[in-house]
Amino acid sequence: MSIGTLFLASLSTGIITQEEMGWVTRNQSEFSRCEQATALKLGQLIDSGQLQLGCRL
Repeated sequence: MSIGTLFLASLSTGIITQEEMGWVTRNQSEFSRCEQATALKLGQLIDSGQLQLGCRL
């Protein structure tokens, strides 16, 4: 999994799963500067209500 793929999947569905959030937090120390910015954007989208924590079918 990559943060870019996760970001695009989350944007297209409007949902990010608990497992994906866990992956982001476990791997954030290995992210490049660009990947860190993408992770921050995911957090902003969750905070603003544009992304929901949930389950993708």
